[in-house]
Amino acid sequence: MIKNIVFDMGGVLIHFKPAALLAHFDISPADRDLMLKEAFGSVAWIQLDRGTISAGEALEAMQANLPERLHPVAEDLVNGWWKLELRPMEGMEQLLGELKELGYGIYLLSNATVRQPEYFPLIPGSQYFDGQIISAQWKLLKPQHEIYETLLREYGLRAEECFFVDDLNINIEGALCAGMSGAVFNGDAARLRRDLRRAGVPVKTDADR
Repeated sequence: MIKNIVFDMGGVLIHFKPAALLAHFDISPADRDLMLKEAFGSVAWIQLDRGTISAGEALEAMQANLPERLHPVAEDLVNGWWKLELRPMEGMEQLLGELKELGYGIYLLSNATVRQPEYFPLIPGSQYFDGQIISAQWKLLKPQHEIYETLLREYGLRAEECFFVDDLNINIEGALCAGMSGAVFNGDAARLRRDLRRAGVPVKTDADR
């Protein structure tokens, strides 16, 4: 029986689209492509999420591969991309509230930097969470098996009682390997409700409205 619902953050609770963030800057299409490659697509961005380098070190590594005109863009992204856009995912706040009313434990398992606590409270529905595992705080990344085990251990959860929601197939596969069930989220809260219903979680679906 499912007793706990575990959520990813970016792409699930909030929209996270690098191209949309870059649209806030007055830069050419070619420079946007370069930023996608050398900032969001860099090893340094991943290391930030793992918590193995500082923001300053990440910025230095990115700027080494960028023309000077793009250095301020990289700085704004590293030091506060969430200040540019923090757009809630449609339908998720309502779902979180319903799950809480039904008595389910609600947890976060996210690849994010150590600065995640600065903006997580701004996300509608964040008040419903019973616990969080943030990758940078544990020096682990999804889909490493150890990060799922950390969630289970730290909050005393049983894998077979957890349902994991993530926007990436590989992270759901990691959860399945850890003994959880789960579903890939594609931006459709109504579909997620149906997935939860099939797993035995009695949330409302379109058929009930």
